Amino acid sequence: MSPEEFPAEQQRAKAEHGRTQAEASREGAEQLRTHQEELRQAAEAARSAAEDARHAAEDARHATIESVNATATALTTSLEQMKFMEDARRILREIQGLKPPDRIS
Repeated sequence: MSPEEFPAEQQRAKAEHGRTQAEASREGAEQLRTHQEELRQAAEAARSAAEDARHAAEDARHATIESVNATATALTTSLEQMKFMEDARRILREIQGLKPPDRIS
C-alpha cells in the first residue's frame, strides 16, 4: 500500500463509521417517535375512557335523583292514603255514633 492510499483509507473508514452511527441514530429516533405515538394513543384512550366514565357518573347521578324523587312521591302518596283512611274511619265512627279513639301525639 502506498503512503497516499493510507490516509484515504482512514478517511473512508471514518466516513463509513460516521454513516453507520448516523443510521443507528436515525433508527433510534424512529423508535422514539414510534414509542411517543404509542404513548399519545394510550393517553388519548385514557382520556376517552375518563370522558365515558364522567358521562356514566353523570347519568348515574341523574338516575339517583330520579329514584329519590320517585321514592318521595310514593311516600307522599302513601301518607295521603293513610290520612284518607284515618279520616274515613273517623267519619264512619261518627256516623255509627262511636267514640273516636284516643290519638297519641
